[in-house]
Amino acid sequence: MSPRSKGLLVVAVDVAVPIGVYYLLRATGVSDHGALLVSSLVPGLSVVLALLRRRRPDGLSLFMTAMMLGSAAVSLLVHDHRFLLAKDGWFTAVAGLWFLATARGDRPLAFVLTRFLLEGRIGPNRESWDVLWERLPAFRRIWRVVTVIYGTGLLLDAAVRVVMAYTLPVDVVPGLGAVQYGVFLLLMQVVINAYLVPTGLYNRYSRLYAEVGPPGGRVR
Repeated sequence: MSPRSKGLLVVAVDVAVPIGVYYLLRATGVSDHGALLVSSLVPGLSVVLALLRRRRPDGLSLFMTAMMLGSAAVSLLVHDHRFLLAKDGWFTAVAGLWFLATARGDRPLAFVLTRFLLEGRIGPNRESWDVLWERLPAFRRIWRVVTVIYGTGLLLDAAVRVVMAYTLPVDVVPGLGAVQYGVFLLLMQVVINAYLVPTGLYNRYSRLYAEVGPPGGRVR
């Protein structure tokens, strides 16, 4: 299964399934709090299973697992249905702050999350991103900026989710939140690519990669 297919499967499990479970339970007469509680325990199952399959889980998997377990714990301990609705917003805010905290680190989060999809597909000579990171200051700056953009976007997304949770009818919020995931991802793709394309990241002949060497050969 390709990384893109795996990503779509994770989205189906962690986003679509909980929403479906919520509305199914509501249709059978379960209270809004009960439906929110059960559906809140579904996300992250794929992350936990992936963690158990790995002998040496990476930092990202550990972070995601901790986030999901924390979310489940909040769902079990908190009895305010409005807070449960806003929970995704609060955890989205934590993720946004995590992005921003890594922006000046050794490997910004946007770099870590993107390389498994694009490494070997962009840049000259199918060069390792570790090599590009070490040799090209502009390459490092690009991923630091993208990390800040994504972190800021997550904080804005979180604010909208919290406001919706406390102002809209309870049964409207889960479905609208699912739509928001799609809108957010689309907007972030547009904004980030509007920044990335002029940098020359996608063009292996761009000046960005001049110090590495032209496609088909390496600078020795």
